Amino acid sequence: MHLDTIIHGGTVVTASETTRADVGIAGDKIAAIGKDLKKSNANGAVLVNAAGRYVIPGGIDVHVHLALPFCGTVSADDYDSGTRAAACGGVTSLIDFAIPYGDESLQDAVDNWHARAEGKACIDYAFHVAITKWERHRKEIKKIFKKGYPTFKQFMIYEKEGWQSDDAAMYGALEILKDLGGMLLVHAESSRVLDMLIERHHSKAEMKKHGAYLHTMTRPNFIEAEAIERVIHWTRVTGSRSFIVHMSTAEGSDLIREARAQGVNILAETCAQYISLDDRVFKKKDGHLFATCPQLKTPRDQKRLWDGLRDGEVCSVSTDTCTFTRKQKAMWKGDWTKIPMGMPGLETLLPIVYTLGVRKKRITVNQFVDKCCTTPARTMGMYPRKGAIRVGSDADITIIHPTKTRRVDFKKMQTNCDWSPFQGWSLAGFAEHTFCRGRQIVEDYKFVGKNGYGQFIPRSHAGEV
Repeated sequence: MHLDTIIHGGTVVTASETTRADVGIAGDKIAAIGKDLKKSNANGAVLVNAAGRYVIPGGIDVHVHLALPFCGTVSADDYDSGTRAAACGGVTSLIDFAIPYGDESLQDAVDNWHARAEGKACIDYAFHVAITKWERHRKEIKKIFKKGYPTFKQFMIYEKEGWQSDDAAMYGALEILKDLGGMLLVHAESSRVLDMLIERHHSKAEMKKHGAYLHTMTRPNFIEAEAIERVIHWTRVTGSRSFIVHMSTAEGSDLIREARAQGVNILAETCAQYISLDDRVFKKKDGHLFATCPQLKTPRDQKRLWDGLRDGEVCSVSTDTCTFTRKQKAMWKGDWTKIPMGMPGLETLLPIVYTLGVRKKRITVNQFVDKCCTTPARTMGMYPRKGAIRVGSDADITIIHPTKTRRVDFKKMQTNCDWSPFQGWSLAGFAEHTFCRGRQIVEDYKFVGKNGYGQFIPRSHAGEV
């Protein structure tokens, strides 16, 4: 057997096993896994010494927004900087959201997002497709599904943006996707009560007194919890599959656990920021920088989300990357309702989960791989092509040092952002080496990939764990 690359001497970590083994790559696939591969197959192969390192499947971030027009501006990281950042963080595949604007069709949205990615992406990618005009878009779902897009998204908020779906639209989408074998992703927040609370506190006096902390005051936990209850209900009665994006609350975690115990086919992710930061940041001088939607919650919620990752009701961790610079964030001018909502995160996803999870003994190293690599691939219809170290899978491989830390500094990172929510943090788990479909794109912590190398990954199904 001819091997192009042999990763030798490392500890291979999967979602279920940890073992000393070499990994052989031929072309873009994993071709061999075993002991001392370099002794019998080293002729002409590139040797990568992984002694003392973990060799894991490439990370998969299933929730990003690159070059997204939003909140009166466009997010600062595009498919160039965003996928370079992903690679340096050990992420080899991502899924963005193709969102129709105005009267655009679902196909228009898909075409627009392909144009953003093609020729720029350094890693592989796929798209969820947002349903924003139910009466128009429902007729397109089956056609778009068959083209390799089995995951669709609806927003329970953003009425002014023209993105909001009501309960009837959610019910109808779940019905269609059940028959197709797809899955509905839902941004779950209760819009009417949320809008009422925002209006109640939207005064000059309160904004002067509380500043960005009003983002927390107007989004209590029940805003998310009530919406998740509705998603659970419609998922149950349709017998379909749903997925709560960016779950941020303890209450949400409890609801998902109870629903799954009752046989409801519902999954939920959380994001790196919700398990690492809390709402006290909004009281800082630059607290407005941390505004996301939903917003950061409390230490109690953090703990519950970590418990959910350990126990299973939280299936994966993503970032909801939506990068805005200091200048863009300054658009708020003291009014929290005008803050562009989102933060950078692709380069720090794996380091945050590894450092705060594995190093702090909240989860095992196998659970880390499961939550950041394998389960994201399974739920989104990419497994076993992605998310696995097994013969025949894509050679998407990340090599990390178990203990070596690097200090977060946005000036030394790939992002276009001029700040980081984790600035100055010492994190382990950055990619020492990253391979995407057999090609090395990070070497000794430096990006060595190529724009346009990333490929679109069509999918035929979704929702399996």
